[in-house]
Amino acid sequence: MAAPDPTAARWPGVASKAGHYESFYIKACHPAEPVGAWIRYTIHKPPDASPKGSLWFTLFDRSAAAPTASKVTLPDPQTGGGDWIRIGEARLGEGSASGSASSDAHEVDWELRFSSDEPPLFHLPRGWMYTAPLPRTKLLSPAPAARFEGTLRVDGRELAVDGWRGMIGHNWGAEHAERWIWMHGLVDNGGKPAWIDAALGRIKLGPWTTPWVGNGALSLDGTRHALGGPGRRVEVKETPEACEFTLPGKGVRIRGRVGAERKDFVGWVYADPDGPEHHTVNCSVADMNLIVERDGQGARQLDVVGGAAYELGMRERDHGVAIQPFPDG
Repeated sequence: MAAPDPTAARWPGVASKAGHYESFYIKACHPAEPVGAWIRYTIHKPPDASPKGSLWFTLFDRSAAAPTASKVTLPDPQTGGGDWIRIGEARLGEGSASGSASSDAHEVDWELRFSSDEPPLFHLPRGWMYTAPLPRTKLLSPAPAARFEGTLRVDGRELAVDGWRGMIGHNWGAEHAERWIWMHGLVDNGGKPAWIDAALGRIKLGPWTTPWVGNGALSLDGTRHALGGPGRRVEVKETPEACEFTLPGKGVRIRGRVGAERKDFVGWVYADPDGPEHHTVNCSVADMNLIVERDGQGARQLDVVGGAAYELGMRERDHGVAIQPFPDG
């Protein structure tokens, strides 16, 4: 089966009786300072209900006491006309993104342009898995390594986005995993960017929860290596602030750690279409340290300082990260 269109919105084709969530998201970090933005355009459609769109914005700055976060929810999201998604006046499409998520908490808006020389990353190993009932969460990255230009405005502060580096992701499904981790890191690597984009999940099947399953890729020296997949054992030791992991792939194995101080995480509520909720903590200006072992080559170390993403979705409520006062759904 051919690979799916990485930027096509899925919610317009969902049956009215079905539940659905969908997210297009941007991670963009300053090339030299631990400052970055995480912006999400999301759809939430409960069964037998119309979809709503939400705009989520977080500015991370490790010199600050905490991230700055805001969210708004609006009816009647749209797609088409060159836009992957439109929510109110906000839009995301080929090469550009704009919008505002101003709320009672903060005034925020963005005007961004982006480009990428990398082809999309399909995390799932088979094309048919993007249309099959399982897995219930589908994930891909239209631009796993992107460059951004433009402007962010946060409570009267204007930040020039000039050569910021990051990615654009897209996921959708009928329900979230029972527990998940998402990580992303990018380094220039002598002018030939090296990056990792990986998602790990534990799935609930009746009374059982599966071990960790990982999917993603490492790009190094111009070669992309698939990570995880069926039959490859993933090792994870996670907390809300950091994760130590081992990710195997064909001819490659990665050992690493990603994390940040608790104060640099934002906490959100993520709701499934039929109601159950997770707490999700994210830091998009985390540190990441990787040891890459490839067949027939010596070990290689890659370090990302203040520009990696670490996200943990969980059922716990005692994680110690403040949850933003915005409902989901």
